[in-house]
Amino acid sequence: MGTVTPLPLAGRTAPQQTGFERTELMRILDLYGRMVAAGHWRDYAMDFHRDAAIFSAFRRAAERPEYRIEKRPALRSRQGMWALVSEAGAIVKRGDELSNVLAPVERKLMKLVSD
Repeated sequence: MGTVTPLPLAGRTAPQQTGFERTELMRILDLYGRMVAAGHWRDYAMDFHRDAAIFSAFRRAAERPEYRIEKRPALRSRQGMWALVSEAGAIVKRGDELSNVLAPVERKLMKLVSD
């Protein structure tokens, strides 16, 4: 009466897009909120591609992002899947843990608050 036909596994071998986990996104948005409260950032954007998830933080919406936080799982075993990229495109920090990669921005926030 009922035969179950399995779906082909071609689409399941690689994810269609890379995304942030809830805890990662909460950590990033927490930092973003504190930078907004300090008056430094005003806008953000998120891009999700097959090989990378990118969070961009802007001083103004019409500019290039001041920082990009990139998650590239393919680099997990080599350089670390997290990268903090500056406005000029230079990699400021790379590593396996998000908290270590966000440390330069956290230090900048401390300076902004103390001024």
